[in-house]
Amino acid sequence: MQNNKTTFLFEAAWEACNKLGGIYTVIRSKAPAATKRYGANYAVVGPYFADKAEAEFEHVELPDSPIGKAVKYMWDLGLEVHYGTWLISGRPTAILFNPNSIKHQLNEIKGKISNNYGINLDYADELFDDVVAFGELTDVFFKKVAEYQEWEKQDMIIHYHEWMAVSHLSELKNANLPYKVIFTTHATILGRYLAMNDSGFYQHLPFYDWHKEASHFNILPQVSFERIAAQNCDILTTVSSITGRECTHLLGRTPDSILPNGLNIERFKATHKIETLHTESKEKIHRFTMGHFFHNYSFDLSKTIYLFTSGRYEYKNKGYDLTLEAMARLNHMLKESGSDKTVVLFIISKRPQHSINPDVLQSRGVMEELSKGVDSIANDIKKKLFIEAASNPENPKLPELNDLVDDYWKLRYRRALNTWKSDRLPPVVTHNLVDDSDDEVLDFLRTSDLINKKEDRVKIIYHPDFISESNPLFGMDYDQFIRGCHLGVFPSYYEPWGYTPLEALASAIPALTSNLAGFGDYVFNETNGSKDDGIQVIDRIFKSYHESADQMAEMLYDFVSSTPFDRINQRNRAERFSDHFDWEKLFSYYERAYNLATEKTHKK
Repeated sequence: MQNNKTTFLFEAAWEACNKLGGIYTVIRSKAPAATKRYGANYAVVGPYFADKAEAEFEHVELPDSPIGKAVKYMWDLGLEVHYGTWLISGRPTAILFNPNSIKHQLNEIKGKISNNYGINLDYADELFDDVVAFGELTDVFFKKVAEYQEWEKQDMIIHYHEWMAVSHLSELKNANLPYKVIFTTHATILGRYLAMNDSGFYQHLPFYDWHKEASHFNILPQVSFERIAAQNCDILTTVSSITGRECTHLLGRTPDSILPNGLNIERFKATHKIETLHTESKEKIHRFTMGHFFHNYSFDLSKTIYLFTSGRYEYKNKGYDLTLEAMARLNHMLKESGSDKTVVLFIISKRPQHSINPDVLQSRGVMEELSKGVDSIANDIKKKLFIEAASNPENPKLPELNDLVDDYWKLRYRRALNTWKSDRLPPVVTHNLVDDSDDEVLDFLRTSDLINKKEDRVKIIYHPDFISESNPLFGMDYDQFIRGCHLGVFPSYYEPWGYTPLEALASAIPALTSNLAGFGDYVFNETNGSKDDGIQVIDRIFKSYHESADQMAEMLYDFVSSTPFDRINQRNRAERFSDHFDWEKLFSYYERAYNLATEKTHKK
């Protein structure tokens, strides 16, 4: 029998209007494609935090609809619910719940869940409590919407994202309401912990005792929420076939569908300005490089290649270990070959730190003072040279420029240079870390003696903070910083999807990834992407750690040795290749999952 109903889609996620990490990027970038297809029949559901909502959320008048009536009902109960629009492309409807408005009932809510599902929720964690309270509020909301909904006219789909949204998914399913319920896990909680602590994670995956391991890492309640949701939803999905294996072994259910992640590529497009934007941002990075290195020694900036890696600080999972190992090998290869190229690797990852290293700031400050002095000398010479030329038209010979500089400026120039000069090696880390002695990145650099010595061809800048326009070291946003680099390096060991290489490509910057990253796996199996398209995939499945490091070092050496014309060509092709990952193309995977949920329910 043909289904002529319209569809209403809710997307419930802890990171809706709440910027934290990758899920926020997924929901936010996908929203324009969802609103294009569903229009007013699409809404996001998330938590309300005033400081986050202030910049992203706008209240609008409550409609006379099942949703409006449900919100009004909750208001009458004294619960804090906010109805409005998310201020992003597409302006989707957003319904946000303040977890604090029901915290006074938290013990009762936890007791109910514990009795129904046998989960011990004696867990003292503010985030966890917020998640449980948020789940209760969404449960009240969805059940009340169901009372007002005309089910014969419309299919209602709830798409939950990640464990933080699903504490009450099973409660809703057990109420036998006609919702079609989809759950997407973007990374299993237990998988992330195991991968960080077991070098044989993928080999051992079929043999883990999930309950024992979750208890060991003190995450049993979170993992229990995820498992119960996975087993009770109508359709289970994840973002890559790699993470699908985790679902099978750690959640007890194989996904019904794989939903690769995309971006709103149009937001990054700069087709006719690629080289202009690259050059402008690279000049700012050049200025940082001079301030950081040139007080001790200098190198040819026109022969300098900027690489970067970034993301959450997970030394092994994010592939920082492999990146540094490959850099040490690349350094040896470049020195052995007599290369005149210099490679600067930026490691951008948020870490606990006290402040920017005073030496780094001082070096930067003295360079800026030197720059101002040079500008003043140049302006003074320009004026005097013009007067000299105008006054002596019969003498075309240039005067000695040194004679045109006042003694005052000569003295300031010499003083600035003397202050600028230093015997200290340029530091590898820009900040004073809280755990300097226990930091894995610094430990590797010290052990391998990769400490920015003059003779080394590979230099390291470890920046344990976000890059923003207010940052005194760079003076530009992260997006601009990316465009000024030459290559993004992301050889992850555990990465269910991985937005960083995709964002690099969309910004017209080539990237390396690995086939253990969902994005790399998709590129390898579903596209014709290659080095010519600005993307290379390192083998971390069939190669050992050291074989992968050798492969990566060879790829990097090949890139560093390429011509400027080759790199320009790769930048242009990288941006074109990123079109594969526009939500306008990848949203079809979601539509198929929604159709699967609808068809599955109608067949029951």
